[in-house]
Amino acid sequence: MYLGLDLGTSSLKALLIDADQRILGSASAPLSVERPHPGWSEQDPDSWITATKAALAELAKTHAAELAKVRGIGLSGHMHGATTIDRGGKVIRPCILWNDTRSYEEAAALDADPQFRRLTGNIVFPGFTAPKLKWMAANEPDAFARVAKVLLPKDYLRLWLSGESISEMSDSAGTSWLDVGKRAWDDGLLAATGLDRSQMPSLVEGTDRAGALRAEAASQLGLPAGIPIAGGAGDNAASACGMGTVADGQAFASLGTSGVLFAANNRYLPNPDSAVHAFCHALPGTWHQMGVILSATDSLNWLSGITSTEPSALTAELGDSLVAPGSVLFLPYLSGERTPHNDAAIRGVFAGLGHESDRAAMTRAVVEGVAFAFRDSLAALAQAGTSLSRVTAIGGGSRSSYWTQALATVLGMPVDIPEGGDFGAAFGAARLGLIAAEAADPFAVCTPPATARTIHPNRDLAAGFDDAYQRYRALYPAIKGAMS
Repeated sequence: MYLGLDLGTSSLKALLIDADQRILGSASAPLSVERPHPGWSEQDPDSWITATKAALAELAKTHAAELAKVRGIGLSGHMHGATTIDRGGKVIRPCILWNDTRSYEEAAALDADPQFRRLTGNIVFPGFTAPKLKWMAANEPDAFARVAKVLLPKDYLRLWLSGESISEMSDSAGTSWLDVGKRAWDDGLLAATGLDRSQMPSLVEGTDRAGALRAEAASQLGLPAGIPIAGGAGDNAASACGMGTVADGQAFASLGTSGVLFAANNRYLPNPDSAVHAFCHALPGTWHQMGVILSATDSLNWLSGITSTEPSALTAELGDSLVAPGSVLFLPYLSGERTPHNDAAIRGVFAGLGHESDRAAMTRAVVEGVAFAFRDSLAALAQAGTSLSRVTAIGGGSRSSYWTQALATVLGMPVDIPEGGDFGAAFGAARLGLIAAEAADPFAVCTPPATARTIHPNRDLAAGFDDAYQRYRALYPAIKGAMS
């Protein structure tokens, strides 16, 4: 048996698989986010431990015998979080999360230092880890002076599980301290934020053993002591392992709360000017690129709240057959945007509203706007050297036939829908636990699921969507000027 632990922003999920990668069971425990000031987003790291205990206790109600046979654990977690630890192993302050924007000035200052883009292959975004420590140094100097270790969220959980400070390449690539091509911490980047290598965890590949379950934690979780813990992965790379998106040219489009167009690469292809993330993958000798949309299904959730109508009911109103785009346009920049604009201040907009614009017209505009944002990411990936011929759609939005038809038509490529099942980050983490425990071939383990059906572009509507996309592209500079 193998256990995957996925530390999400809103919950901790535990998933159990057997040697044939069949899912035996899963359980989750909720987490809360604190927002003490505008733009702030924090979480208590000790709540992650409490949630892990709760999820394992729930799973043990039906699978205690299987948990007692677990041979490997894999970890996944939300990226970029700054978890600061003092010399006594105590948490110094709440973890500053990936969606916290307080350090936008520090991020801009670091990004202006040429070594950051040159070595990390990425823009220094406000959500990344390094600017958060720069912010701490300026605004909480006493707390900053106590920092003995900076850990990413899943690696703080590993510290409790194993007693060791270890991270891996995919998650560490999102800190702005990793030389992503060399897969190693860079002393110059650390020095630019007032830190040094001693304050970083040691590094392994995601498929390597990275600690073992200590006896005290094992007794609290109902697991055998000494179980090897895999290096694991950041949440997107873990999802890619779950989806089998590990070979060069494979890609998925995640229509989740945020949107991700993820492409696996067999070489390092940085192009920070495109605002594409170029990170290490969880498997040795592999990398990946991502276009990131901050509000994908979250845009539909927002409209759901405004109209007091469930998201599924909103998309159901559109019917099953794609129609030509309407006159209403929507920019899904409710929380700013990463790819391709790197603009934390921009906000969303409806354009082209008329007396005839009903709720369905607004829903169509949201669906189309998110699809157009994915096309922006597709163009950015092409600029960064990656051309895609098809993608697999995952996430809650992929359950909408209308949305996947729009996505296929806007991207101009087939969109595969996988057979039903859980292929997310927890499953990917469990796969990494299996690989680390058994020294298995990562590419033999991380295979794609079967395809249930393929959505092809609607060629009759392609020209109309191309025209609408050009109007969509013209909106950003127009509203940016109005907001500056």
